[in-house]
Amino acid sequence: MPRLPRKPLLASLLAAACIGAGGGAVAYSVLSDSGSTVVRQVTVQNAQPVASGSALSVNSIYKNTYRGVVEITARSNGGSAEGSGFVYDSSGHIVTNQHVVDGAQSISVRFWNGKTYSAQLVGSDSSTDLAVIKVNAPDSQLYPLTLGSSSKLAVGDPVVAIGSPFGLEETVTSGIVSALHRSIDSPANFAISDTIQTDAAINHGNSGGPLLNAQGQVIGVNAQIRSDSGDNAGVGFAIPSDTVRSIAGQLISNGKAVHAYLGVSLDSTAASARVAEVRPGTPAAKANLRTGDVVTAVDGTTVNSAEALTRAIDAHKPGETVTVKIRRNGKDITAQVTLASRPS
Repeated sequence: MPRLPRKPLLASLLAAACIGAGGGAVAYSVLSDSGSTVVRQVTVQNAQPVASGSALSVNSIYKNTYRGVVEITARSNGGSAEGSGFVYDSSGHIVTNQHVVDGAQSISVRFWNGKTYSAQLVGSDSSTDLAVIKVNAPDSQLYPLTLGSSSKLAVGDPVVAIGSPFGLEETVTSGIVSALHRSIDSPANFAISDTIQTDAAINHGNSGGPLLNAQGQVIGVNAQIRSDSGDNAGVGFAIPSDTVRSIAGQLISNGKAVHAYLGVSLDSTAASARVAEVRPGTPAAKANLRTGDVVTAVDGTTVNSAEALTRAIDAHKPGETVTVKIRRNGKDITAQVTLASRPS
């Protein structure tokens, strides 16, 4: 899809998710980097310390974090696209969405004070829609944001989003955690599990921007919305910070991220983890899993949904052998499965 400067655009992801685990797919809209407003996420080091558990006002959260939010311009033969990101560490690493910098031939980063520097892609992961770039900026420009723990979130917790919807830089919106453990499709058509649903206003241009908790910590990266109109409908999704921490670390260390892969797709209409397809040559096929099998546990962890199976597989590494319990034609069966690396 061509990138058009200064014109926001939504790209629909309609493909079924493949379990790497992978899960049943639902159609969502990715906040495209094709518009002039794509927001990014931020990691801020020099923010003022906050007492554990103390809630800040929206204004205080903004004041403590805005210098760590950056504007990203990605240029390619198809034009230029603008997005967002956040300073991850004092070495100049910046986290953003993979779809913001996908296909970019050059990348520039604009800081809060208007100064702009070039950046290079360190690595990207289309399975989680995350990417890390490194900016060539002096230390004085770097205000890394603090990553919080998304596992500590509860439904109803207050959250704040910072981004550039429709090109309006440093726009702040607030809301709550509407739901947890949602599953959305990645650009690679694999399921991103444990995402955060929020009603904080997210529009074109918020893609890649930080979702912050009441202490001003990044607990998610805004990535998708669900909307019939393509505009904010109060149903946005953010990639959880626990996923960001893992993937960003791998990208910085190795330039790529690896994910355990089972090799099945699941029935999205089932209330359980029912296998809809076993892909040939995959670990699932080698372990003789079949269409219609219902996965009930992985290494002792109970599985009762497609999302639960995704989380259970994601908790392991490629090459590990796990015990998978399935129910087939009313009988319980146990299989030993050696997980592979998820294909790119």
